Amino acid sequence: MNPFARIALIFTLLFLSISAHAGSGSSKAGDEISFTPEQIIGFSKKVEKTMAAKGARVAILARMGRPASELPEGMHFTHVAFAVYSQITTSDSRTIPGYAIYNLYQRDKQPDVSDLVQDFPVDFFAGVAVLEAGIIIPSPELQKRLLEVIASPTFAKLHNPHYSLIANPYTTDKQNCTEHTLDVVNAAIYQTDDINKIKANEKAYFAAQPVNVSPFKLLLGSMFAAEISTSDHPHDSKPVTATFETIGSYLKKYDEGSEVITVLP
Repeated sequence: MNPFARIALIFTLLFLSISAHAGSGSSKAGDEISFTPEQIIGFSKKVEKTMAAKGARVAILARMGRPASELPEGMHFTHVAFAVYSQITTSDSRTIPGYAIYNLYQRDKQPDVSDLVQDFPVDFFAGVAVLEAGIIIPSPELQKRLLEVIASPTFAKLHNPHYSLIANPYTTDKQNCTEHTLDVVNAAIYQTDDINKIKANEKAYFAAQPVNVSPFKLLLGSMFAAEISTSDHPHDSKPVTATFETIGSYLKKYDEGSEVITVLP
């Protein structure tokens, strides 16, 4: 293989690696459906029954948009949202109990921009690569406070539409689904909508996940994928981001009575 072809191949492989990582972000379910509708419906119902059996009025729910083998070390779930026990109106005008999912999703045609979107467990799990769910069940007191925040203008106020897959949770420049979740959690804990106070407490008490991807891949990713940005990270240290796992560890340490569980088919 001549040197130019070898360089082109290296860049192609790096781009494919970054694209796979980028595709694991907070996007709605696309055309890649790995499971039958019956499997997705059955798994969604199992997740709902698991949360209901725990008495969860609100929980933090996570899914696997990519196989674990395609994700950086230390990362497992790829999208996080709030599941809120609600009275849901069906298409035939019936009212049934169930969970509504409060998401931060990337826009399909503007992946570096996000919106707050409400959907349901079947929608949430429709495009997963693996039927596995992570659930964080906060303490009853924190659940009560979270319900108040989610139902208030604070939930939208804490949304920053400037999306980055690896958003730095200690700054306000960019945001992803896990950072928004963390900000809402801390708004409930500290009973404030002041983002500066929230960030000060996150810097003091929350341990973020290092992004274990080489600086060259991150640089290349930011060149080719709009949803990958390193502009909100210090240049002299490894980028960090919030994950389902780090939020779970944070609540288990500071929210007595919180619980982290995994649901499999």
